Amino acid sequence: MRLFPAKWAKTLLKYGPRWLLGILVTAFGVAYTAGVVEIDAVRRLDSLLAGERMKLEPPVLDPRIVIVDIDGKALTEVGRFPWSRNIQARLVTQLTRHYQVSAIGFDISFPEPDTSSGYGVLEQLSNGELKDVPALRQRLATLKPAMDYDGLFAAALKGQPVVLGFNMSADQVKGQLPAPIITEQDLNGRELLAYSAPGYEANIGVLQSAAAGAGSFSVVTDLDGIVRTAGLIQQVGDNYYPALSLATAGVYLKALAIKPFLSQTVDQLSQNQLSSGGFDSVTILLPGKRQRVIPVGEAMTTVVQFRGQGGPRGGAFRYVSAADVLAGRAPQALLKGAIVLVGTTAPGLVDLRATPVNPEYPGVEIHANIIKSILDMRFKSRPDWAGAIEGIVILLVGLALSLALAALSPLRSILLGALVLGAAVGVNYYAYSELNLIFNLAMPLIVIFAVFVLNVAWGYFFEVRKGQALVSRFGEYVAPELVAEMADDPEKYNMDGESRELTVLFVDVRGFTTISEGLTPRQLREYINLYLTAMSEDIRDSHRGTLDKYIGDAVMAFWGAPVAFADHASRAVATSLLMQASAHRLNDDFMARGWPPLKIGIGLNSGLMHVGDMGSKIRRAYTVMGDAVNLGSRLEGITKVYGVGIAVGEATRAAAPEFAYRELDLVRVKGKNEPVAIFEPIVLEKDLDAATRDELERWHTALAAVRLQQWDHATQIIVDLSATFPERSLYSLYTERITYYRAHPPGADWDGVTTFETK
Repeated sequence: MRLFPAKWAKTLLKYGPRWLLGILVTAFGVAYTAGVVEIDAVRRLDSLLAGERMKLEPPVLDPRIVIVDIDGKALTEVGRFPWSRNIQARLVTQLTRHYQVSAIGFDISFPEPDTSSGYGVLEQLSNGELKDVPALRQRLATLKPAMDYDGLFAAALKGQPVVLGFNMSADQVKGQLPAPIITEQDLNGRELLAYSAPGYEANIGVLQSAAAGAGSFSVVTDLDGIVRTAGLIQQVGDNYYPALSLATAGVYLKALAIKPFLSQTVDQLSQNQLSSGGFDSVTILLPGKRQRVIPVGEAMTTVVQFRGQGGPRGGAFRYVSAADVLAGRAPQALLKGAIVLVGTTAPGLVDLRATPVNPEYPGVEIHANIIKSILDMRFKSRPDWAGAIEGIVILLVGLALSLALAALSPLRSILLGALVLGAAVGVNYYAYSELNLIFNLAMPLIVIFAVFVLNVAWGYFFEVRKGQALVSRFGEYVAPELVAEMADDPEKYNMDGESRELTVLFVDVRGFTTISEGLTPRQLREYINLYLTAMSEDIRDSHRGTLDKYIGDAVMAFWGAPVAFADHASRAVATSLLMQASAHRLNDDFMARGWPPLKIGIGLNSGLMHVGDMGSKIRRAYTVMGDAVNLGSRLEGITKVYGVGIAVGEATRAAAPEFAYRELDLVRVKGKNEPVAIFEPIVLEKDLDAATRDELERWHTALAAVRLQQWDHATQIIVDLSATFPERSLYSLYTERITYYRAHPPGADWDGVTTFETK
């Protein structure tokens, strides 16, 4: 009996620390699911896993929904977009009368009258200079019906199951909204929380009055820019309107009304229901006292079930070119009785959205997926009790693993860990695919993985010296001499998060998809390895930059951390010029081998950034984040527009004045309201030759003339520059812009800013 306590004491001494760590990890996981602690990285990982889980469900083609696509073929046959309303009228007439579709939803709005027929000009002449020609006025009277394109479109819409789209707006009010599905007065003092905007860009009155209804096609993204949910009901002013998907489904189902629904008393409401003012569903009232009840989450949203990768080859919905519909070439059986969504995938018109399944997902398919869910009455939803279930699972699994792994051999620990991990993933997917229930998976996986790692690698974390750990953690990011310098004083450096003034660099290969298609796998591996090696050596070795990460064929780096440099911007600019020189050398080598040419684009920006070790329990990285980082990434993409190899922000230019720059433009990038000037670094100012200096001076004079709307002066200079330097596509770009501005004057209040709506 006296040995029993000693045996337990020995066991506790042997396994106690690992049990304690496992219990702490488990308790932390339970606290997270209970909302006691919040971790943004875990939330982002959950979002990532949710997207991957969604991809596992194979898309099944739904014949009830067809997308009539204003694609490249349609633009070639019909003409550039936007089309005149007489063409839209023909499209509606073809769909309703010839193809006999059941409902049409336009993922397009018509906020301005169509004057493309020229009738207004002729009428003005008949009342002015040619008022003494009565035959003209008489002829115009007979031509008016055929030249009133809005009237033709309205006539085609009249009495047909057509739903027009409109857009929520923060800064303008255009067109006429449809009748609201519910008003503040209808709520009788109750608050209905939904996505709202002060303004809208709707359709002109004559079209809206003729249509069967309208719905908002505005989609709100999460903080990471990805669309995961959609608001079924949206608010403008004191009134509430349906989403385009809901309105189109309502017309198809011949709905009598669409209303938000409250199924419980205030005392019974959960926190999730309170987040929408207590309304927990949207009800579509149908003939015969039938109804469809759609569950909603916060702010009257539903989780979008994305099916397939999107697009004509995505596998979930059929696409038909609008040209084939107009010409009557589309198969009758394909469209008869279907719901048609009119949208666009044409280059230059593409309405692409970042989604969990595809970063370039056609916006029109978001509406198609919601309509399919309404028709099937199958919605993925996260129940109010999901957090409790997740907490119980983490508690049971975490404690069981903590006790078992400490006593098992490494091999058995690996097998048990893999088994539990697989079971967690499998059960989660079963609940999602078969029961339509959404449970978060990140924290259970983190707890399982953390408990496993703590047990298997217990001794390792206590045997690595501080200097060795520092070298190991920073060795992949910075030059060896910097690591040696840091190892001499390890207490001075750490990977904790902090805010610093830094300069970030993004570099990407132009046309990498085409390159990859032209090489064998072995050649492609050598191609990309040579390129990444050269870029990385330039970053780390030439000016002591910190190599952040590889993103496919892209490279991200920054200067000023972990070792601070006052001249971080100058180092970054000098490195970018060196990288372009290296790319030219590599290109010569690649061309000699018969490989595709190498061209790169580089974006640089300086500013306040958050730097440190970031990520999840599963994977972390020493990286930078913040608005200044996002702008640097945008600038890399912008180099393609301006035909330059490097683009830097105005903060970088100011911080590295020893270089000569060519100003490119004043831009407003996606995600930022304030415009920024962007520049192309040329060479060190002291090395600038007279010819290049003269070119820059003439260019900057032309750019100033453009902003003053002095088109003739600017054109004269740019045409001369273009003739002298035909290789500079920047000059061709501005020649095209001036031509456009001549035809479409920007107005006296134009600030000279170019706005980029995409990333």
